This record gives sequence, structure tokens and C-alpha cells, in this order.
Amino acid sequence: MSTKKATTSSVKRLPKGLYEAELERLQVELVEMQQWVAASGARVLVIFEGRDAAGKGGAIKRVVQYLNPRHARVVALPKPSKKERGQWYFQRYIERLPTKGEIVLMDRSWYNRAGVEHVMDYCSEEQYQLFLRQCPIVERLLIDDGIILIKYWFSVSDDEQQARFASRLGDPMRRWKLSPTDLESILRWEDYSRAKDAMFAATDTSESPWWTIESDDKRSARLNVIGHLLSSIPYQHLELEDVSIPDRPDADDYQRPPVEQFRYVPDLAGRLLKTKSKQRRSKAR
Repeated sequence: MSTKKATTSSVKRLPKGLYEAELERLQVELVEMQQWVAASGARVLVIFEGRDAAGKGGAIKRVVQYLNPRHARVVALPKPSKKERGQWYFQRYIERLPTKGEIVLMDRSWYNRAGVEHVMDYCSEEQYQLFLRQCPIVERLLIDDGIILIKYWFSVSDDEQQARFASRLGDPMRRWKLSPTDLESILRWEDYSRAKDAMFAATDTSESPWWTIESDDKRSARLNVIGHLLSSIPYQHLELEDVSIPDRPDADDYQRPPVEQFRYVPDLAGRLLKTKSKQRRSKAR
């Protein structure tokens, strides 16, 4: 069966207004869900995997955008250090698992070994096969210990991936996302497809299933993943404590020191306003 999906031109884009309204609703629910996680002491681990440029980072950004960073964090590990390469493979990930009342989102995870490390020959065949055997056992142990584990695979078509790479090339704020490994993934599309199939065959279990997110339309992908995440956590709506903002008391005899004693950052915003005002006056003449 072909690994290619519909081309970009056939994808129906979700209208921006509809997307923003639903995203806001879902993000309010995410905040309520996090409050339950913090109050109940639940531990939530969400794994985001998928093709390069599949939209994982954008989805994670929308999930955590309004969450309390004291109870939610993103784990995106760099290449393992020399010390970490000498450890049990899962060790550096285990150290970053959620504690009570915490949500951890992994932007790529231990599944690097089944994907890029295997395809690019960064690990041996023996290490790869050992990972496929151990991974379901490790995840079963986490679940048995009470961790809520959810795994998402972001699926993107080859045409859409190519278009996103091209857009990054001309964007100075996203140019850093184009690594040699990313570009190599274009040439090894089928190899990555085979690796993904083998990974699913070994690790898509009834207790720790993979959930696929079609991500050619980023807006739809973000709503779909947040909606599913919320439905996968048995949270309850908590009654918020009544909060009363007190009236500000009258000022006492405090005297603020002269502003000249303090250092202020340059007023870039003020300069922009002055420049804009001059431009308007010039056009009005």
C-alpha cells in the first residue's frame, strides 16, 4: 500500500475564525483540566512524535499557551551527551517524567531510537531491536504506576512536508528548524515509513496505543489533538474559590526616589510612535 497521502491541494483548510473560536474554548478547558491535575496529584505524560515539519511544535505551543508553568512543562531533549550515551537508553527520559500534579509534554521522546536513530544508523541493529522489546514493558510499568500516558503521531504528506521546508528556508525566524537531518528525511521518506510501521507494530498496544493526527491542515490538527487530549484525561471541573480584590488603601507618607536614580531600557516603542506620527503628518501635508 502506498505511504503517500492526499496532496496539499486536496486538503480542506479550516477557516481561521472557526479555528480561533474553538481553540479558545478548548484552551479554557485545558486550564480547568490542569487545575484538576494539580489538585488531584495526577501525573500526565503526553508524547508527540511524527514526521519532520508535521506540526508537533505548533500543537504543543497551543496546549501549553495558558497553562501554569509550575504544573506543566515541555521536554525537548538535545542529542545525548557522552555520559548519557553510556546509560540505559531510557534513563535520561525517566528522569524527566511528571511528578504528582504535573503535565509533561515530550516533543519527541524515547521513540527517537525507533525513528531517526534507526534510519540514520545512529544506533546499532542490536540496540534498535532491544528498544522495540523493552519499550512496551517500560510503558506498561509507567501505566501500572498510575501515570496517564498518551502517544500522538503527527502524519503529514510528502507534498505538505516539502512545502513547509520551503517556507522555513525563507523565514529568518524558522530557518533554524532546517537541520541536515531534516533535509535528509526528504531523501529517506520510504525508510521513515518502514520504520514507523515497525514501531507501530511493536509498540501500538491496547494499554498504550498510538493516536494518529492528520496534520496537513495545522489548524485542524491542533484542535483534534487538544480535543482528544481532554477526552483522555478523567478530569473534573473544580469550583474556584471566591476571590475578592481589596480596595487600594490611601497612600501614606512614602516618597518615591527621583526617577533619575534608576536605569531604564531604551524606549523603542516610543521611538516607533514618534516615527509613525511624523509619517502621518508628512502624508497629511
